[in-house]
Amino acid sequence: MSAVTDATFAADVLQSPMPVIVDFWAPWCGPCKAMLPILEELEKEYAGRVTIAKMNVDENTETPGQFNVMSIPTFGFFKGGKLVKTVVGARSKQDMIKELDALLV
Repeated sequence: MSAVTDATFAADVLQSPMPVIVDFWAPWCGPCKAMLPILEELEKEYAGRVTIAKMNVDENTETPGQFNVMSIPTFGFFKGGKLVKTVVGARSKQDMIKELDALLV
């Protein structure tokens, strides 16, 4: 899973030819840690179709502010350089698969 920063967000996410899910997280966040194994599995299952990236909100404050990230984990679903969906809070793998499949339509 790649890490994105305020400095790399435009190039890594907005200009990506593939859809991107950005996991807005922090190291101290329990639900964020719980989502990590699910995201790692999804990254393998959707390889070549979706990029999954992580943004540490403690180290990067500009981008989360632009996208109104108020609590974590927040998952931003980006396609064609635009935020198309936001999901707040920990989710099951099945819920994330539904969101990913909808993103790929």
